[in-house]
Amino acid sequence: MPRRYEEIYPSLPLLNSDGLEHTSAASLMSVRYFQAEPDSMPTEVFAEHHVLLNLKDEPHRVQNTRDGELRDFTFSKHDIIVTPAGMRSGWRWFAQSDVIVVTLDPDRVQRFAETELGLLLDPQQFKDLPLFSDADLCAAGVMLRDAIEVDDLTSGVMFEALSRVFLVKLLQRYGKRRPEEVALSARFTSAHYNRVLAYIRANLERTISLDDLASEAGMSPSHFSRLFKDTVGTPPMQYVMAYRIEQSLSMMRDAGRALGEIAFACGFADQAHFSRSFKQVVGQSPRQYRASLA
Repeated sequence: MPRRYEEIYPSLPLLNSDGLEHTSAASLMSVRYFQAEPDSMPTEVFAEHHVLLNLKDEPHRVQNTRDGELRDFTFSKHDIIVTPAGMRSGWRWFAQSDVIVVTLDPDRVQRFAETELGLLLDPQQFKDLPLFSDADLCAAGVMLRDAIEVDDLTSGVMFEALSRVFLVKLLQRYGKRRPEEVALSARFTSAHYNRVLAYIRANLERTISLDDLASEAGMSPSHFSRLFKDTVGTPPMQYVMAYRIEQSLSMMRDAGRALGEIAFACGFADQAHFSRSFKQVVGQSPRQYRASLA
């Protein structure tokens, strides 16, 4: 079974986002900052993606094993290495490190890319990124680190906003898009997907039917339903329900917004319908979930 990254790191992080409370970004990513003496990590397979951001001013020697291939190289400031989930990887570094490690849940990254950016990522998401340099992405990582270091009521809010900035930059520049030809006999492209997503967003408070979505894609309902599921991985109406619930989670962070108002804004017939659907997806009632945020 794949392990979690923090289970085998040889030293404790100086900063760790896991202590932040009530941030939806915490379920998507965690951020750890290390300054560790020369050491090594055994070869392991992990369930998450890992994005390693090098902040050290002086270039230094690093060895990285990726799926059995040993790479021995000089690690320079603003260099970044992405290790995809499922890849067998190990490390050895020959000077004190100064790194930010961002871990990402692949399923949640996929969902974020689809619903927030309109991107259809390849199932591998990140594959061919053993080493690249990006000072701007490193700067976004430093802002995340600094948000963790500020121990006050604003730290969670700042982390929430900056995590989105970081992830948008990472996915737009380096996320591996799904090939257009992946959609069986007739193509369901990113353009089709974006038209459907735009329609859902614009009509969230209304009843949305399969016919409506198929019309946006310019397909028959049966053809659209098959291609959408084959491409996105979820039947279209199940996707609409998940999107409604996801938007309600965001709205519920506003403590002054009534649950009934949120229910109607997200397209539920009434608050009882909202509560049943919410509990089926989230595992808690809306009131229980809101209480957990208080």
